[in-house]
Amino acid sequence: MTTSATGSSDTGPLTFPEGFLWGAATAAYQIEGAAADDGRGPSIWDTFSRTPGKVRAGHTGDVACDHYHRRSDDVRLMSDLGLAAYRFSVSWPRIQPDGSGPVNPRGLDFYDRLVDELREAGVTPIVTLYHWDLPQSLEDRGGWIARDTAERFADYAAIMHARLGDRVETWTTLNEPWCSAFLGYGSGIHAPGRAEPELGFTAVHHLLLGHGLAVGALRAGGAAKVGITLNLAPVIGDDPVAVSLVDGLQNRIFLDPVLRGEYPADVVERARRFTDWSFVEDGDLETISRPIDLLGVNYYTPQTVAARPGEPASPVFPGSEGIAFGGADAPKTAMGWAIQPFGLTDLLVRLSRDYPGTPLVITENGAAFDDEVKDGAVHDPDRVSYLDAHLRAAHAAIEQGADLRGYMVWSLMDNFEWAEGYGKRFGVVHVDYTTQRRTPKDSALWYRDVIRRNGL
Repeated sequence: MTTSATGSSDTGPLTFPEGFLWGAATAAYQIEGAAADDGRGPSIWDTFSRTPGKVRAGHTGDVACDHYHRRSDDVRLMSDLGLAAYRFSVSWPRIQPDGSGPVNPRGLDFYDRLVDELREAGVTPIVTLYHWDLPQSLEDRGGWIARDTAERFADYAAIMHARLGDRVETWTTLNEPWCSAFLGYGSGIHAPGRAEPELGFTAVHHLLLGHGLAVGALRAGGAAKVGITLNLAPVIGDDPVAVSLVDGLQNRIFLDPVLRGEYPADVVERARRFTDWSFVEDGDLETISRPIDLLGVNYYTPQTVAARPGEPASPVFPGSEGIAFGGADAPKTAMGWAIQPFGLTDLLVRLSRDYPGTPLVITENGAAFDDEVKDGAVHDPDRVSYLDAHLRAAHAAIEQGADLRGYMVWSLMDNFEWAEGYGKRFGVVHVDYTTQRRTPKDSALWYRDVIRRNGL
């Protein structure tokens, strides 16, 4: 067996376990558009994207991929690609325009029809309740800095399960709370654009509290499978102090409360310069650590760190003075992220070793490259290579004992890439944003064949 420069096995066919779940993922604000249609209220991303200088080229999600109006065509596309599952998020402001109170029936109707069409097409729906589009009215009342938002999130979870729970088996509460907390409140890179490091830690806790309360609400409604999706990354470096600090802020600050019922002691101590943790109330950690049925893993690249005295702190890792980030000697995606598939193997094996008993699903994995349509086709060999290498890395983790049950490619189609606007294309399906024409890339056809053979 040989190993490529990116650390993945590059020889021979591989077969995944029987019943392995193959799918693709999207998020509501990134694809739906119809920002003011049928009673939808504004979200923090509507506000943020309209704020000059926050999103590249002033792009917004007002139209995006117009999935709201092209739902049926997109479901047919999923069926053509042979997807067994589709992970999508619900737009909270489409359901409750004010974040609480009256329900918007037209918003519920959209997801009701989407679920029915998916099931009719033989595609299993997997619902994510929160993928960053908080109703603006809740942000106006404090957002994730306010404890009440966690309570309102549980109410919303109950509303969604009451409508879809007879046809949706698997529910994910939050997507990447690290981004919501440290990009949204700690550094201001994402919505709502607040740049106060201490608020990042408050938001972490209230997001996790919302998760735990939502797990309770979903269980009460009879949900079969409930989980959370975290963006996780192995931390690589020669300095153990730097590695431990970044691992704590990237990974353990979420994994330990959810799966062990406690915040890591070293993270709590290091964060005391920013917060006294007074927002943690009696019983909160018991709520946060309610048992889950699966852990969603979003993986793109490791964190590479090195000790460098005098280096200012990264705005997204409060307290990281003296640590330099990046510098991995590896090919890069269009996002500038190092392509290192071995990190996925290491991550999955670590999760099953350190947090045993929780099945894993890769809920996002993919790459942005500079794709173009030529003669009606999109040839994206770099993406095919990326996906092939990461699937081999996932298979290696299974062979080493990781309890991995499925894989969702990010993303089904090109879409609004948050602060990067429409300049970065992650989809296996190309979208012409002027005509809304969908063109499956070579990677989509390759992935269709992977699904058919349950392997490489």
